[in-house]
Amino acid sequence: MHKDSDSKVLFGFWVYLMTDCMLFGTLFATYAVLQNNINGGPSGAQIFNLPYALAETLIILTSSFTSGLALLSGANSKKNQVLFWFGITFLLGAAFVGMELREFLHLIGDGNGPQKSAFLSAFFTLVGTHGLHISVGLFWMLVLLIPVWRHGMTPVSFRRLSCLKLFWHFLDIIWIFIFTFVYLAGGANG
Repeated sequence: MHKDSDSKVLFGFWVYLMTDCMLFGTLFATYAVLQNNINGGPSGAQIFNLPYALAETLIILTSSFTSGLALLSGANSKKNQVLFWFGITFLLGAAFVGMELREFLHLIGDGNGPQKSAFLSAFFTLVGTHGLHISVGLFWMLVLLIPVWRHGMTPVSFRRLSCLKLFWHFLDIIWIFIFTFVYLAGGANG
């Protein structure tokens, strides 16, 4: 009965991830249509800082690795290692969000906010939605780690952390697409 319940939860979570995939697919399609509509404003090649975006990419990919180490520790019921690795994951995720906010503030400060052009509106929406998902993931991580800290690893904690790890890996994959199709392709189309 317990395994059946776990299977249903995992299946339900995959269904949720697929709906999120459709959301991001729609945002990518919108960006693809609007990326050349700059309305006399800057293009991606003029505003993107590729080394900065690469640093964000390395941070988020490293956080994916540390979340994997955390779940591996959870499978071995090593509470302190779970807390340590998810703590590192949290710090990396927070650094990523901080960098994204800094980039947005810099763009807006230079007069390149989402209202400037359809391209910038699509950019802020796509990248901002990803950042919002990372922020929700960080909050979720904190909520899930409280019972682990108090009671150690339980089957319920492990299942919940497994779903969190799937979510985190999903967001890493989305970021790889953003980095490739927004920053790399947009930075080269000057």
